[in-house]
Amino acid sequence: MKATRCLAVVCAVGAAMGAGAASAAAPAGPRPTASGTGRGPSAHGVLLADQDGGRQLTVHTGDVIEVRLTGRHDRGPAFAWSLPVSGDPALLRRTSAGATPTGGAAGRFTAGARRGTTTVTAQRRCHAAPGSVCPHVVVPWKVTVTVA
Repeated sequence: MKATRCLAVVCAVGAAMGAGAASAAAPAGPRPTASGTGRGPSAHGVLLADQDGGRQLTVHTGDVIEVRLTGRHDRGPAFAWSLPVSGDPALLRRTSAGATPTGGAAGRFTAGARRGTTTVTAQRRCHAAPGSVCPHVVVPWKVTVTVA
């Protein structure tokens, strides 16, 4: 049941990014390779999710990285992600981003023409509903990306 709910949220984040951006064809050229743990390439390049925080990966010029982070919204507080950002937009350019009503966030990045290493980061924070309280905790999410 939990896996089905997670899949539904991932699909909702993709839909929130826009049908054109979420369903674009795979990039031409070499496919990205992953180093370390986590999932490998998806149809669009590399797909990263909540559990991929801390991951290191290598991509090539023109490759696409999709980030899909899942928020949580209970009856009281909501735990929402900030939009993912690149540490070096010239090296890894964000081409789209969006958020869901449940606190999820997504971003799509394209590797630039030069080589180097940068990060993709986001933060999850609690947002209190009327009459509820939140812990003052920020959960960081970071992936290190090398463009080879």
